Amino acid sequence: MNLKYFRAFYTSPIKALSNQKYCDFKKRFNDVGLLTGDVQINHEASCLIMTTEILRSMLYNRSNTLKSLEWVIMDEIHYLNDSERGFVWEEVLIMLPDHVGLIMLSATVSNAREFAEWVGRMKRRNVYVISTFKRPVPLEHFLYTGNST
Repeated sequence: MNLKYFRAFYTSPIKALSNQKYCDFKKRFNDVGLLTGDVQINHEASCLIMTTEILRSMLYNRSNTLKSLEWVIMDEIHYLNDSERGFVWEEVLIMLPDHVGLIMLSATVSNAREFAEWVGRMKRRNVYVISTFKRPVPLEHFLYTGNST
């Protein structure tokens, strides 16, 4: 296996979002791969997109794919609060090697500072919260009234 010197993993909570992100990233970058339960595309890419469960399995299995890992971008990190699946995010955070950088994304973490402090204590490093009130993708609301006119 020809490992790159630098790798980043982008994780999402569901396979459909991983597939969407793969398509989005592929439009902008050349070296992108996708790993899901049933699809493997360019698994040696410097940027691999996968579900958080796939990364957790890699960590448990001590996959060779992790050897050159430098960054993990965890989208929808608020899934940590999910009563049925949150342990997956927690285990990934705990098991990631200390040298791996973390970028955690969420639009709905209400206790971001406390969460960052917890991760910082666990990983023995500074964790910075960067927030904005401007949405990168604006929400649009539509109302269907039943009238076709």
